[in-house]
Amino acid sequence: MTEQFVRASGPGGQNVNKVASAVELRFEAERSPNLPGPVKSRLRRLAGRRWTKDGAVVIQVDETRSQARNRDIARTRLSELVAKALEKPKRRIPTKPSAGQKRKRIEAKKARGQVKAMRGRIDPAD
Repeated sequence: MTEQFVRASGPGGQNVNKVASAVELRFEAERSPNLPGPVKSRLRRLAGRRWTKDGAVVIQVDETRSQARNRDIARTRLSELVAKALEKPKRRIPTKPSAGQKRKRIEAKKARGQVKAMRGRIDPAD
């Protein structure tokens, strides 16, 4: 894990131009021996565009004027991301609709079809 301090963007005048308060936290997840393969794949999916081509998670924070506070926020975000990736997703149990549900659905479709059929032109011969 490496931290790099850069100048923050946005308004702030002299403070923004002078102080490197923004934090760029880089965690080499792909090369980490502590993370198993399934956790790495979940982390890649959760990280989204924060995942780099070389398999690192990059978190940038420039929310506050304080470098220490931005560092804490970045570390917290990384730990939350890894904690979320460590959670094994619950396996979905496939279910089938009951007979009553099927019957209700078909009845609703038939009723809707009848409403639409009534919208047609009325033949004067009838």
